[in-house]
Amino acid sequence: MSARDLSVLVGVILIIVMLVIPLPPVLLSVFILINISLALMVILVAMNTTEALEFSIFPSLLLLLTLFRLGLNVSTTRSILANAEAGGVVSTFGTFVTGNSALVGFVIFSILVIIQFLVITKGAERVSEVAARFTLDAMPGKQMSIDADLNAGLISEQQAKQRREKIENEADFYGAMDGASKFVKGDAIAGIIIVLINILFGLIIGMTQKGMGFSEAIDTYMRLTVGDGLVSQIPALLISTATGITVTRVASEGNLGTDVTGQMLRYPKLLYIAGATIFMLGLTPVPILITTVIAGIMLFGGWYLSRTAEQQEVPHEDEGEEQESSEMQSPENVVNLISTDPIEFEFGYALIPIADASQGGDLLDRIVMIRRQLAIELGLVIPTVRIRDNIQLNPNEYRLKVKGNEVAKGELLLDHYLAMSPGVEDDAVEGIDTQEPAFGLPAKWITEETKEDAEMFGYTVVDPPSVVSTHITEVIKQHAHMLLGRQETKQLIDHLKESYPILVEEVTPEPLSVGEIQKVLSKLLRENISIKNLPIIFETLADFGKMTNDTELLAEYARQSLSTQITYQFLQENDSIKVITVSGKVEKTIAEHVQQTEHGSYLALDPESQQSIVQSVAQQVEQLSLQEETPIVLCSPAVRMYLKQLLDRFLPQVVVLSYNELEPTVEVQSVGVVNVA
Repeated sequence: MSARDLSVLVGVILIIVMLVIPLPPVLLSVFILINISLALMVILVAMNTTEALEFSIFPSLLLLLTLFRLGLNVSTTRSILANAEAGGVVSTFGTFVTGNSALVGFVIFSILVIIQFLVITKGAERVSEVAARFTLDAMPGKQMSIDADLNAGLISEQQAKQRREKIENEADFYGAMDGASKFVKGDAIAGIIIVLINILFGLIIGMTQKGMGFSEAIDTYMRLTVGDGLVSQIPALLISTATGITVTRVASEGNLGTDVTGQMLRYPKLLYIAGATIFMLGLTPVPILITTVIAGIMLFGGWYLSRTAEQQEVPHEDEGEEQESSEMQSPENVVNLISTDPIEFEFGYALIPIADASQGGDLLDRIVMIRRQLAIELGLVIPTVRIRDNIQLNPNEYRLKVKGNEVAKGELLLDHYLAMSPGVEDDAVEGIDTQEPAFGLPAKWITEETKEDAEMFGYTVVDPPSVVSTHITEVIKQHAHMLLGRQETKQLIDHLKESYPILVEEVTPEPLSVGEIQKVLSKLLRENISIKNLPIIFETLADFGKMTNDTELLAEYARQSLSTQITYQFLQENDSIKVITVSGKVEKTIAEHVQQTEHGSYLALDPESQQSIVQSVAQQVEQLSLQEETPIVLCSPAVRMYLKQLLDRFLPQVVVLSYNELEPTVEVQSVGVVNVA
């Protein structure tokens, strides 16, 4: 335990001791001066903070100082009533204020208590309560604002996390200040009661036990009581003022002194008016000498501030031109011009309401949910989606870009609903014929009045925001492999290293670099295989990475390790998978035409054989599609990679699996065979 921690603990213990054990007058004077010093430090710190959270310890500190002050009150009261003495500090304060009249001193002290209790303490308590309430009420709006900035790409994930933590800390701080201010109020009430006790029982004890006369008793105990009250109320007044300053402080770039002088003197011409008004008062019985001096100071201040402001506002033309030229020539501006966002969503001006929260648009919130959903499904942190309007697009048109290239587009009618056909068109449902943008299904744009009829005929009816959200989700899934770069891969590796440090060290930087790992993960994502189970993938890379650095082959090994995941990903009804198998002749043809090079292997098949295989697969897929089944081609592990490469050019939607990627307990039903003549 450090010396600082020990000093705080000792201080709290001493406060408890003060409540029980009588202290000598000298020690009381020391503690009273320490109390005043601490109060001065607190108010100075409160005045020099730029925002409330910079003094986050204040609620707890306020409680400790209040307890310390009450402990002093108990000790001084004990000393006053028992010995008619409370140390030199209390006696000095009491004598200075009361002077020759104890009644005058008591009146002055009463005024100070009224100011402390009714003005400062009451106001600080009310401000703390209101600040806490408004801070809690504003939390949802602030959270939504952070999510909106994050989705718009204005801030990073780290910045968003910091801003969320700041909001939570503000709520905790103002809630704590609301409770702590009640202690300040209670302390003020206790101070008043202690003063009355000192006076009343001091008179009784002085006259009955110490043999004092009434005038001597009232003079002695009134002086000590007023002194004790002052040395306790002055620090209490400073603490209450610091409380008010802290909870009313608005975050700014400067402290209280800078803000007060800067904002009060922002308009120098007003000093002329104020100075002239003070000078006019000199024409009345008010002493003209005093008004002239004050008015002169104010007029001079107004003139000086006006001249200073003019010098700051008038820039030299040459300097302005040089600054503009240097900004245009700075390399940072050029770099900003050539940078591209990972994902961009652009829309025409008629679609602005879906993104504008003030008009009821919730696209930003939907994108937050999409990023979370894809992170769970794919195991990939999707970059922020840059959302912007584009006047070059048609009013109802939108488009999606990945790495600066357009990958999808569509149109929305905000005052319509999209009705997707159940398979049989019904002429009773009228609308504008179109295609569902995510899956290319036939659909219609229908009005609000037609919505119920379409649902009765079995149409699937969705609103425009849901249409575009689904489209964005599917497009990001299709291009997830493009969004995974080396930097993103490094972040995934660092995250995995926190839980599996030995596993990561066995894979990278030797035998596999970050770039090679990125290629393996990208190949998995390209075929819609989630990389969420990263430990299993790295176990495979650790086993086979020392044998080969062919990323195509390593991706195949990783797929086989993820057999359970892949099986349940494509598992259909009745716990079975319907597949199109590949004949032994086709597999033999592919295997015989695999060319091995130092940079890897590839399929060197003649065009006629390629066309024959592709046509056979297309026929089988077409028959399977009529049954509304997902087209899955099943082949041996040796040719899966090459067959997928071949089909990707013509039938990219076809899933190609190997026998090793399916669990042996799953029933596999062959519904077709790929064969060639």
